[in-house]
Amino acid sequence: MKIVVAGGTGVVGRFVVEAAQERGHDVVALSRASGVDLVSGSGLAGRLHGVDVVIDVTSVQTQSARASEEFFGTVTRRLLSAEEDVGVGHHIALSIVGSDKAPFGYYAGKALQEKVVSEGGVGSTILRATQFHEFARQVYGQAVIGPVHLIPKMISQPVAAREVGERLVELAEGPPAGRATDLAGPEVLRMADMVRMYAAAMQAKGAILEVPLPGGFGKALRDGTLKAGVTADHGRQTFAEWVVAL
Repeated sequence: MKIVVAGGTGVVGRFVVEAAQERGHDVVALSRASGVDLVSGSGLAGRLHGVDVVIDVTSVQTQSARASEEFFGTVTRRLLSAEEDVGVGHHIALSIVGSDKAPFGYYAGKALQEKVVSEGGVGSTILRATQFHEFARQVYGQAVIGPVHLIPKMISQPVAAREVGERLVELAEGPPAGRATDLAGPEVLRMADMVRMYAAAMQAKGAILEVPLPGGFGKALRDGTLKAGVTADHGRQTFAEWVVAL
């Protein structure tokens, strides 16, 4: 099977590529490093001929709802249009658990992405996953005042990015499934505790201060809205195991 991975050099993308190669598939990673800009469409023409499945794990660094919607809306429409032109039969999109219940900031773009994919003309599968273990590392460096790291008050159910990549390849090997079963981590943790574990593993100094964010998104972070439901599948690797392996 020939699989194209959009965002194939990112946090999840590299694991998708590895998992697909390990299972014997012909894999092509699309990224700016490979000469493809999915926002402008530059370099995309001709890359999807003979492709069976496109797995979209692209991402953008923003907390702006407008910027997120612009990115995911544009990239998704470009991919689907190119897929329809050459007859790709399966489009897989990675989304986030809770994006439909808390369509704020970055999540707004994921909610739009799901809508565009569902309404598109290519057979599709959408996998929602909870935040990755790596998210704690990102949060640790986002808001720093002197020696103090400000961490949003948040309940998380972190999952290994490697396991998300493996699940996406498994879905690629099957027919379009619409909404696939959500994938979450094996445990529920406070983000502040995760960041403290990460900082200790890195032997980093500085205080960790938990701060509640305002508005609807802040409430969703705190009240468990972003946790997976009872029907979700669960990964194996715990956050503590991930930290030890760093």
